[in-house]
Amino acid sequence: MGMFGRHLARETTMPRTKQIAIGITILLAGAMVWRWMSRTRARADDPNHPVADRVSPTAAVVRAERGNLSSTLSIAGEFKPFQVVDVHAKVAGYIRTIYVDVGDHVKEGQVLAVLEVPELTAQLAGADAAVRRSQEEIRRARAEVQRAESAETAAHSAYVRLKQAADARAGLVAQQEVDDAQARDLESQAQVATSQANLSAAQQQLAVAQATLKQDTALSDYSRISAPFNGVITVRYADTGALIAAGTSSSTQSMPVVRLAQTSKLRLVLPVPESVAAQIHLGDPVSARVQALNKTFEGKVSRFADSLDLQTRTMETEIDFENHRGELIPGMYAETELGLAGRKNVLTIPLQSVERNGNDATVLSVNPENVIEERHVKLGIENNTMVEVLSGLSDGDQIVIGNRSEFHNGERVRPKLLAEAAMSSEGTN
Repeated sequence: MGMFGRHLARETTMPRTKQIAIGITILLAGAMVWRWMSRTRARADDPNHPVADRVSPTAAVVRAERGNLSSTLSIAGEFKPFQVVDVHAKVAGYIRTIYVDVGDHVKEGQVLAVLEVPELTAQLAGADAAVRRSQEEIRRARAEVQRAESAETAAHSAYVRLKQAADARAGLVAQQEVDDAQARDLESQAQVATSQANLSAAQQQLAVAQATLKQDTALSDYSRISAPFNGVITVRYADTGALIAAGTSSSTQSMPVVRLAQTSKLRLVLPVPESVAAQIHLGDPVSARVQALNKTFEGKVSRFADSLDLQTRTMETEIDFENHRGELIPGMYAETELGLAGRKNVLTIPLQSVERNGNDATVLSVNPENVIEERHVKLGIENNTMVEVLSGLSDGDQIVIGNRSEFHNGERVRPKLLAEAAMSSEGTN
């Protein structure tokens, strides 16, 4: 046998007692390791043991507390002029002079432009002549009435005298003369009536002529286009010499002269959702944050439609903002906070602690044994940060706030109030 064979023979001849001793030693070592691991797991399950603290994750929590809560609604809106109108001409004509341009501030009644209307000038002159002619006719008719009344008086007196003489002494006056005098008296009375009728017709003709003159004068006044209210010119449509059609013409589309907007007061129009439309009241406070100006403006609800748009299911609500300084410009956007219903002494929790699934809402609560419990809650009004809890929680309950995906129902945690957690994280930085 070689050397390797002799060495193998020596190993196989090792005493059996020594092999048994080595096996027992291995078994004892395994038993000790198993016992140590079992004790470690037991300590980890024990909440009072330091090892459990090292194994259980830390959860930032807040307490459900009572307080006053005001509900707000955030909506983006656009400022619009309080009034805006395209100023048209009442009569057709050429612009003789235009006094304003874009950006000019004008007062109510200020002349913006003057039109040249030649045919209207002729009509005005004709109406004035007709009035003078009617006045002359009235004077002539009055003279005719006076002449007829004088003739009627003389004829009537002659008839009365002849009639009295004939009655006083028979045969003194021929009956034919009496009848002729009576006929002349009746004729003079008819002439008076005719003259009076002519006077009345002349007076009516004067009224017609005066009405025509008044109408033409009014149309002539319309050739001077004036501002209907205080505002600023935002668009100028026409220049000197442009032909402007009458704004009342239905056969052609008339072109306006200028566009005038009242910007000393602006409207902010908000589409309020159906869910909160019933909570809108006149005078409700509104804060409008204009990012372009980096400034917040305060206003109140001035008016609302009190009906819903059937397509958008929103109610148009308007807030008026004074703008005497001209800081706000029509067309600017604003992020608004509309104050809605408020409640006092209600149970509140942070919005970020709530998970919603349709009409269902849940929170993760930490019970006195530091175990996570998922609770279904019923919510009330809310604002940007807090929400009212109507049922499902009690005062002082600890609620997990933060990333809910890190925890699950039944998990043991180490709760830390949010203030304590913030201080701990600051200390570790």
